[in-house]
Amino acid sequence: MSSILVIEDETSISQVLRAYLQKAGFEVTQIYEGNEAVEAFDQGAFDLALIDVMLPGRDGWAVLEHIRNTSDCPCIMLTALGDVDYRLKGFDGGADDYIPKPFEGDEVVARVQAVLRRSGRTASPSEEEQYLKRFGSLVIDEKAYSVTLNGLQLDLTPRDLSLLIFLSNHPNQFFDREQLISHVWGIDYEGSDRAVDLAIKRIRRSLKNWPTEEGEIRTLRGVGYQLSVKEE
Repeated sequence: MSSILVIEDETSISQVLRAYLQKAGFEVTQIYEGNEAVEAFDQGAFDLALIDVMLPGRDGWAVLEHIRNTSDCPCIMLTALGDVDYRLKGFDGGADDYIPKPFEGDEVVARVQAVLRRSGRTASPSEEEQYLKRFGSLVIDEKAYSVTLNGLQLDLTPRDLSLLIFLSNHPNQFFDREQLISHVWGIDYEGSDRAVDLAIKRIRRSLKNWPTEEGEIRTLRGVGYQLSVKEE
């Protein structure tokens, strides 16, 4: 099991990252302060570090510098600073990837998996296969964060893709709007649950060429939505 060090001072964000990473099969250690992060890294054995830039004590750039001076552990920077200069600073400092906030939990997992593959720290093929879902001509790659239909990649928004991935992980199971909001949008979401209906409508439009005998997104009035697929 790969071990991930999450260095993020905002508790809510750290908890979300932990939940998504643990669901994906990672072991997670959470640190909330820069100096403690350096100590934890030196004392532990981690396969990847997720580092927020704006940390109390020692900031994320200093933590990244310390890790680069002592290890080849892959690092992904997390920050609300979206300016290209900050991204370049991260890459110049040795970061392997850069994820601006706000982000989707599934996208973070996919980027972590991609960096681990590039670094040679990836899981075994049997473990990787669990992230690849095949429903006839529809292929959902949770690691690559992509969906293809008849070999062509579908252009989905990050949120719609996260919703489809979630449903694909629970085929033939109905979820109501509240459950989907909690799992995909997050418990802190304050918008209308109509967002679920609109996302489902967009996904259905993207899947219009998916043969119904292979599967479809079904609506059960008063219950919710389901990715209905043919049982193997």
